[in-house]
Amino acid sequence: MMLQRCLDLLAPALQEPGAVVVDCTLGLGGHSQAMLDAFPEVSLIALDRDPQALKLAGERLADYGDRATLVHAVYDELPDVLDRLGRPRVQGVLFDLGVSSMQLDEADRGFAYAQDAPLDMRMDQSTGVSAAEVLNTYPPGELVRVLRSYGEEKQARRIVEAVVRERQKEPFRNSARLVEVIREALPQAAKRTGGNPAKRTFQALRIEVNGELAVLERAVPAAVDALAVGGRIAVLSYHSLEDRLVKQVFAAGAASTAPPGLPVVPERYLPRLRLLTRGAELPSEEEVARNRRAAPARLRGAERVREVVKE
Repeated sequence: MMLQRCLDLLAPALQEPGAVVVDCTLGLGGHSQAMLDAFPEVSLIALDRDPQALKLAGERLADYGDRATLVHAVYDELPDVLDRLGRPRVQGVLFDLGVSSMQLDEADRGFAYAQDAPLDMRMDQSTGVSAAEVLNTYPPGELVRVLRSYGEEKQARRIVEAVVRERQKEPFRNSARLVEVIREALPQAAKRTGGNPAKRTFQALRIEVNGELAVLERAVPAAVDALAVGGRIAVLSYHSLEDRLVKQVFAAGAASTAPPGLPVVPERYLPRLRLLTRGAELPSEEEVARNRRAAPARLRGAERVREVVKE
C-alpha cells in the first residue's frame, strides 16, 4: 500500500522523541492520522487550503489534542507557517498531491467529469477564479496552452475551438455541457483510448485554477530546506508533470555541485540529499485493483544529509 510505503520511508526520521512531521496535504486527515498512530512521539503540523477539509479533518484528529496542529494554508506557505509556529526545522514532510476524494465526490465542487456540477474546481472557494471563468474569459491561445501544458491534451486546439464557439452562444456554467462539447469535438480514434475523453481537460483546468504546478515548484524546495539533517521527505504525485518537478528538485539536491577535477571536494559542493527510492515507485496491481484512483501514483523519497554551508 502506498500509504504504508510513505510511513516506511519516513519512519527512521520520526522515531526520535520530539520529532515533528508536516503533512502538506491534509485532506480528510487519513495520512495524518496514520502518522500520529504509527509514531506515538511525533507532533504533526498539517496544512490545507480547503476550509471544509480542515473542519472535517479537525473532527477526525480531535482526540490527538495538541499533538496535531492544523493550519489553513497553501503548501508553498510552509516556511511562513513553520516560522509562525517557532519550528524552523522538522524531521519529516509528506505530500500527497492527489485531489482528495471529498473534493471529487462532492457534486457541487465541479472536480468530477462523471456528474453534472457547477464548474468551480477551486480548492479554496473563498478565493481565486473558477474553472467556468477560465473557460469563458481566457483567449483561445491561452486555453490551448493550459490544456497542452497541464492536461497533456493532444487535441487541445480542436477542443478549444469548440469551447470558444459554444461560449459565444452561452457561457459555460456546468460540467455536463463541457463534457458534451469535448466529446463532440474529438475524432473517433481519440475517444477510444484513455478513459473518459474529458479527463485531461478537467485535470488541466484544475491545475490552472489552483496554480498547482507553480505552488508545487515553490513548495518542494521549501520543504527540503525545512528538513533537519536526517529528516526525510516523501512525495506522492499523480501525473507526470508533478512527478517530473519532484524528480528535478530531488536530483539537484542529490548531485555534487563541485567543479570537475578538484582533488578534495569542499563540503559546500557535496550533495545535501540522499535519494530513498530508485526512480519513482509505483502502486502494486492489488492496490490498483482495490482503488482505481491509485493507478497513476508515483512515490519519491529523499533524506537530508547535510546543512547548506553559508559562504
